[in-house]
Amino acid sequence: MDISELGDKILNGDRRALARAITLVESKRADHRGQATALIEYLSRAGRQALRIGLSGTPGVGKSTFIESFGMVLVKQGLRVAVLAVDPSSARSGGSILGDKTRMERLSRERNAFIRPSPSQTHLGGVARRTREAVALCEAAGFDVVLIETVGVGQSETVVAEMSDLFLLLIAPAGGDELQGVKRGIMEMADLILVNKADGDLKPAATRTCADYAGALRLLRKRPQDPQGYPKAMMVSALVEDGLEAAWDEILTLANWRKENGHWQSNRATQARYWFDQEVRQALLARLNSSGARAEMERFGEDVAHGRLSPAAAAEQMLNRLSDV
Repeated sequence: MDISELGDKILNGDRRALARAITLVESKRADHRGQATALIEYLSRAGRQALRIGLSGTPGVGKSTFIESFGMVLVKQGLRVAVLAVDPSSARSGGSILGDKTRMERLSRERNAFIRPSPSQTHLGGVARRTREAVALCEAAGFDVVLIETVGVGQSETVVAEMSDLFLLLIAPAGGDELQGVKRGIMEMADLILVNKADGDLKPAATRTCADYAGALRLLRKRPQDPQGYPKAMMVSALVEDGLEAAWDEILTLANWRKENGHWQSNRATQARYWFDQEVRQALLARLNSSGARAEMERFGEDVAHGRLSPAAAAEQMLNRLSDV
């Protein structure tokens, strides 16, 4: 594969080339990993950046409906929008439905929109392992906004905040004890909490829910990367497309403030160091999959199971031998 030729096509906005490149970076083949790394390095020279928006939410909150309606608002403003949607993979079969594109029928027909569903492949964090590289590819292809939809709300969903400039948390109205159910960790990560489905009979409930979250946010410690009044909670309706432009205005206000005050680039630098650390960790774990390492693991496992070695002592000896495997 000619990396420079593929890279040039991506820089020129070729959607097929972009799709091929994302398939390449998602591949687990060793030769593909080398090509993917070379491609990312080639594209990084262009220095293109997009507004990266991570989005998570409780089951049934309407993430796909919100993304489609929100994406249509952005497209109508002349922006190019990429959507990277992560579908959960079966722990038993490893398969995924990948149905997000069919659920976003209107947005998928837009020439200035690109939707790519990817399987999580049981990777924790609510995103696929190579989602960050897919974001970089979309930036190189000239998209103005990249929306990253996670699998669904949970403790591990905070990983998406390590690859986005802003993190949106979608909440449904009248969620009962939902305020207690959503962990504090993800609330502290959120830049905007959007109470969706604020329409019709649910409007009063949405108003109460929004007030509850606004109160909860005031109790959280103010973050240095936020201006006065952030993070904040607000109501939207993806169904009737109400409040979406106001949400976009809030996003731009926060993004511009961070750029002007130096938090934007420092955040991206911190994220780059985080992903360097993750790549090293994943590479070390991959070494355990070699035939020699698996044999050693099996042998030490037997010693531990029969009481000949403690788990800690066996782990220390295994780590000492990894360099020889």
